[in-house]
Amino acid sequence: MVDMSSAKASYDKVLKLLRDHHEWFNRSIPLIASENIPSPAVREAVMSDFGNRYAEGWPGERVYAGCVYIDQVELICNDLARQVFRAEFADCRATSGVVANLAIYAAFSDPGDYMMAASIPSGGHISHGKKEHSGTAGLVHGLNIEHYPFSKEEMTIDVDATKKKIDEMARDGKAPKIGMFGGSLFLFPHPVAELAGFMHDRGMYVNYDGAHVAGLIAGGEFQDPLREGADSMTMSSHKTLWGPQGGIIVSLEKHAEPIKKAIFPGNTSSHHLHHVAGKAVALAESLEFGKAYAKQVIKNAKALAESLAGFGFTVLGEKRGYTQSHQIAVDVTKFGDGGTIEKELESAGIILNRQLLPGDIKAGRHYMHPGGVRIGVPETTRLGMKESEMKEIATFIKRVVVDKQEPKRVAKDVADFRKQFQKVQYAFDNAVGAYEYISLVSRKG
Repeated sequence: MVDMSSAKASYDKVLKLLRDHHEWFNRSIPLIASENIPSPAVREAVMSDFGNRYAEGWPGERVYAGCVYIDQVELICNDLARQVFRAEFADCRATSGVVANLAIYAAFSDPGDYMMAASIPSGGHISHGKKEHSGTAGLVHGLNIEHYPFSKEEMTIDVDATKKKIDEMARDGKAPKIGMFGGSLFLFPHPVAELAGFMHDRGMYVNYDGAHVAGLIAGGEFQDPLREGADSMTMSSHKTLWGPQGGIIVSLEKHAEPIKKAIFPGNTSSHHLHHVAGKAVALAESLEFGKAYAKQVIKNAKALAESLAGFGFTVLGEKRGYTQSHQIAVDVTKFGDGGTIEKELESAGIILNRQLLPGDIKAGRHYMHPGGVRIGVPETTRLGMKESEMKEIATFIKRVVVDKQEPKRVAKDVADFRKQFQKVQYAFDNAVGAYEYISLVSRKG
């Protein structure tokens, strides 16, 4: 044991753990749907001195001096976001997808208003959630949340039942102010085109949370919310969109001013300028490489889903070809529970997450031990893997979950498999290894 009583021991331990993490991921298969690996150029931007500075306000209207170059980078970032998503307005200052959603709540609703969103077992995100579940929308902004009717067979929102519910809410004096599309478990496009006009006719503001699928939308391979009737799209900048952690909002120009004010001073002070620079680099990469990447992501997700189904796994969405996104949802109840299987696979170097599925709550399951796991392929695709590698990954998963092989034994084969995939693809430069640890600290003494 390291003596943690001294500051130097703690210092050394933290730096060692950082290296250990890099080494672990270098020999593992990363399948978390909400994660990706940034390019060396994005990593360079995040390491820059921008991270030590403040630039409250909009470019050219700052509260702080010293923003000569920061302003230029942020304007480039916003311009790139407009190009990538074909938007009239973009604000890249949100420090996360949750903060982006909070800005929309603040700009277009008041506490006590009602919002329509997907429930968590139906794929909704906690930032759309009720106060009693500690969801951001309810707990922080005071919104009342009503859930969309959801089709488990189609794995998406039920359009006709939703229209009926919205009109019933209006008759009960609970007319919703916001319609929130998008979510966390997101296999198929949401029916924005089918519902946006109906919602607008009833005075609702329509936002699409593209946190998970922004990179697919950028590549033209999922759906196009702003053309389908959404007023705005919020997103994370680090999932299928391969930047640093953060958030972005794109919208119609008529919504620009309330969104800008809701970001600053409403929800941010310093907006993590090094991450804005990283977002700019990632968006430039998306313009150049995003279409090819998005196509391969979906090919990989389908190939992995089909392989798992062939091994006897219950992959959701079978009727529609399992997935049209980067994600796969697997019901693992005939092999155990999602929490236990998550841990077993982690020991084998296969990193994915447990997942609540439609019907889990009624069946008495909970988040720690749900009925499913969620698998994503954004990161493996960025490492250069294609359909044939997805079949190998499915075999590794089968060995642990179905064949009950010792996870440590499988981990050795996983590490050997990963030796072929050490560099970031779909990037202008990849001289540095994907998980190569870059030290700025002397190790002498």
